[in-house]
Formats: sequence, C-alpha cells, structure tokens
Amino acid sequence: MAQAQQRRGPMGHGRGPGPMAAGEKAKDFKGTMKKLLGYLKKFLPGIILVLVCAAASTVFSIFGPKILGQATTKLFEGLIAMLTGTGSIDFGAIGRILLLLGTLYLVSALLSYVQGWVMSGVATKLSYTMRTDISRKIDKLPLSYFDRVPNGEVLSRITNDVDTITQTLNQSLSQIVSNITMMVGVLCMMLSISPIMTLVAICVLPFSVVIVTVVVKKSQPFFRRQQEYLGHVNGHVEEMYGGHVVVTAFNGQEESIKTFNELNENLYHAGWKSQFLSGMMMPLMNFVSNLGYVAICVLGGFLSLNGAITVGDIQAFTQYVRQFTQPITQIANISNVLQQTAAAAERVFAFLEEDEEVPDPENALSPEVIDGSVAFAHVHFGYVPEKTIIHDFSAIVNPGTKVAIVGPTGAGKTTMVKLLMRFYDVSDGAILLGGCDVRQFARSGLRSAFGMVLQDTWLYNGTIRENIRFGRLDATDEEVLAAAKAAQVDHFVRTLPQGYDTVLNEEASNISQGQKQLLTIARTILSDPKVLILDEATSSVDTRTELSIQRAMDELTKGRTSFIIAHRLSTIRDADMILVMRDGDIVETGNHKELLAKGGFYASLYMSQFADVNEA
Repeated sequence: MAQAQQRRGPMGHGRGPGPMAAGEKAKDFKGTMKKLLGYLKKFLPGIILVLVCAAASTVFSIFGPKILGQATTKLFEGLIAMLTGTGSIDFGAIGRILLLLGTLYLVSALLSYVQGWVMSGVATKLSYTMRTDISRKIDKLPLSYFDRVPNGEVLSRITNDVDTITQTLNQSLSQIVSNITMMVGVLCMMLSISPIMTLVAICVLPFSVVIVTVVVKKSQPFFRRQQEYLGHVNGHVEEMYGGHVVVTAFNGQEESIKTFNELNENLYHAGWKSQFLSGMMMPLMNFVSNLGYVAICVLGGFLSLNGAITVGDIQAFTQYVRQFTQPITQIANISNVLQQTAAAAERVFAFLEEDEEVPDPENALSPEVIDGSVAFAHVHFGYVPEKTIIHDFSAIVNPGTKVAIVGPTGAGKTTMVKLLMRFYDVSDGAILLGGCDVRQFARSGLRSAFGMVLQDTWLYNGTIRENIRFGRLDATDEEVLAAAKAAQVDHFVRTLPQGYDTVLNEEASNISQGQKQLLTIARTILSDPKVLILDEATSSVDTRTELSIQRAMDELTKGRTSFIIAHRLSTIRDADMILVMRDGDIVETGNHKELLAKGGFYASLYMSQFADVNEA
C-alpha cells in the first residue's frame, strides 16, 4: 500500500474527481456535442460522402414496398380475371416489376456498402487523431496533474472513452441520416397512397416522442455516472496491479478488494440503471407502434371493401407503417447511445483542456552554460497555493561540490530536487544554474544536464546493454562497457549466461535489487551529467551491496556537482557541504565534523541512528 500512497502524490489525492451525485446530469451535453462536431471538421469530406450514400441508399429502398405493391395488385387482378374467365395473370408485367425492384435493392445495397466502408475509415482516423492528441497532451501536462489523477483514469480516457466515441460515429451517425430520410420518404409514400390512413399513422407519433423524451431524460445521468465509475475502476486496478508486490508484502489484499468491490458496485448500479432505462425504449415503442398498426389494418380493410384502395396499396401501406415507426425506435436508441457518447466526449475534452505546463521560453538558453554551480535564492514553494512547504530556502553550491541534504521525513528534501529539475516551478524566489534562472532553459535541455539515481530503480524490458545505453543512445559498445566497469557492473553481468545480451523482464525481477541499482548508476555514468542527484540510492540494499554501490557512486561523483539525499547519515560523512532541513527550512549548514561539533539538530539525528542500532 506504500507504493499506492506514493502514486497519489504529495497532495494526497487518490481518485481524481469524486462520484457523481444521484440524478446528476451531464455538465454540458449541447456544448460537448458542439465540440465533437467541431472536432469532426477535418473529416468533413468523408462524412459528407457517407451521409449522401446513406440518404441515397434509403431513398432507393423506400420505393420497394410501393413497387412490390404494384406486383401484388397485378397478381390479384390476374387471379380475379382467371376466376371470372375474362383473362389471365400477366407474368411478363410482374417480371418487369420484380426486375425493377431487384435493381433498386441492389443499388441500395451497394450504396450501403460504400457508406460502411468509408465510415469505418473515418472512425479509425478519428480514433487515431484523438489518441494522438491525448498522447501529446500527456507530454504537456504538469506533474501536479498526475499527482492528483491516477494513471488508470488517464488510461480509461485514452481507451474506453475514445472507443465509445468512435463506435458511435461508426454505427450511429449514418443511421441518424438514414432514419430521418426514411421517415420523410415513407411519409411521402404513405400520403401518396392514402392521406386518411396516413393521418391515423401519424397520431401515434406524439406518444413515441413523449416516450423518447422521458426515457432519455431519466437515463442520461446514469450513462455519465457509468463512464465516471468505469474510470475509477480502471484507476484502482492499474494502481493495484502496478503495486501488487507492495500490497501483498503489507497484507493490503483485503483493503484492496474492499475498495474494488465498492467501486465495482457503484459501476454495476450505474450500468444496470442506464441499460434498464434504455432497454425500456424498445418494448414501449413497439407497443405504441403495434396499436397504430392494428388501427391501420382495420381502416385499410374497410377502405378496400369500399373500393377506395387496392390490395397492393394496403400491403405497401402496412409495410410503410412498419418502416415509419422503426426509424423513430432506432433514433430513440441512438439518442441513448449519444448520451453515453456525450459523457465520454466530455471526459476526453475535459482532459484536452487541462492547464498545461508553462511553455519553454522562445529564446531558451543552451544547457552548455550550465557549469555545475547552483544557487537557491529565497525559494518558496507549495504543492497547493494555500499550503507552503518550502519557506525561504537559500544556498550556494560551487561547481564540483558534493552536497548532502538531510532531515526527517517530510522536511522537503525530495521537493528541492523536483524544483531543481523543473518538475515543478517555485512559487517565489529563483533557482540558478550557471548563474541563470532554470526557467530560462527549455525543460529538455535543462534535464539533459542532470543525472539521477533514485531509490526506486527504473529499467525496461530489453537487454542489459540497451538499458545502460539508455543514458546516451548514441554511445558505442566500448563506452557502454567502460561505464559498466566504472559502476562495478561488469563482474556480475559476465556471470550471466547471455552476459550483456541478457534480457530483463518487464519488472526486471530476474536480477537483484542491488544489481538493478548498479545498472542505473552505469546508465548515469554513461550520460556524463554536469549535475548529479542521488536520492536514497542505497536505502534498499544490504551492507555488502551498499559498499559496491558506494564505490560506484564515488566514481560517479568525481568532479561533478552532486546532491545526495540520504537517511543513513553514515554514508554522507565525506560530503563537502551538508544542508540540514526541517519543516521546509535550512536549519544548519556545514560539513560532518562542524555539525557534530555544534551539537545541534544534525548531531541529534546522527546519534539517534546509533541509538537505534544499539537498541536493536
């Protein structure tokens, strides 16, 4: 659970936005859909082609029942003529009608195929573009965003939410046009057959509109809550999966399962309510349309007996009635899908509109001016504006100086390192490198001058050679080997079956913690940084491995400005300068002997560690 807490960041937020209140609606449905339509402008030619094909395909299919009714009328008249002995069935005329009908349906099918093919391409491009924009946005977001929003929330937006949007575009956009065209076209055909019967069919429409309005209004909030809780579940799963070793080590399984069950229960309730309400749409619409269908059949039979309408027209009209109510039902279903799409799009656009990092200066200074000198000038900082944790921090570090930063947990040691590398910007004051404010450098250039060795090692799935070369991608094999020897890595690597070509798994668990630390030191040596940061680099290894790491670190710090954060004060006795921090302030400054002689806060910290050892 410790790693899970660390992922939440210094502000202590662990879940991002809280759950929505019951019955809460989407924040801005119309505004979100407007943004989505604006986002689709770049795909306008393809979308127009799709809409034209969808409308044309529907128009061709609309004429089908009318023409089929003519064939039915011809057949009926022929049968009557045969029974009365006045004629026979005109199979030639019926054949021509059926040939025309087949041609219409074939053209309609071809247009429908073109529509589906083009729409699939547009949806795929939209998905690619949206995910590319999210990926670029991630690179521009400040670190503070990821302190308060878990990784799973971001993953949910780039996967689930984008999938929801593209699926809707692929399946629903053309259906909307087809259904609207179908409704208008069918209405015209019904009026051409019988205005009276059309009037009866239209009487059903207000009931259908009322049903759609009520169901959409009730289901809309639950679709948004479903997307919200899906993000929370993904965030928790990703967090627990990434930290499963720590969770198991500290017996956090039950708490993790309890949290998951709570989140999953919320997702379940939001999901079934949204699906239940949207599922009511079809039965209610079918019930209303069936009432209208019965009324049409009764009226059609009456008109046919009076000779006001032919049998073929009755058949065509009953088909048109089905086709008239079907688009209403489908539009109702699409409206529910649009609610879910709006919720997903709202989350994506909210992410894309997050505040970005302060842009790099246009005329950024070259990192070549960094000579290793560092100055902290009255630095103030807080992760949130209302809570300052670094108060008036000032210090001057000359090039090549080995500086140790010590103090109790929460004193602000690691925070100073984050400020130095511009993971965060100071609230007040300035940090100077080579006499220049760090904000005058481009972030990439600034960070290229630093080398970091942290307590938590970071290695990736690849060979040992590739992991070391990550410090400088253009390094030769000879330079990689030299860095490995300097970091005390070469010996243990040669004992492995594949040597430097040994492939590390995704979590690098096929080598020991100490070996991982040595590899990160080799990587840093290869990068040849001007300023070095060592943050608790030996805190998680045994004493013998610590000696190897210490020798490697001594090699690494030669001639470089080094900042060493350590809880084991015995490891920083040879530091040129020790900055003792407490509650965000420097309370003492000096070397090891000077600070011990003062008998102040550093001396009490140093002696307390020996007291702990003696008690143990």
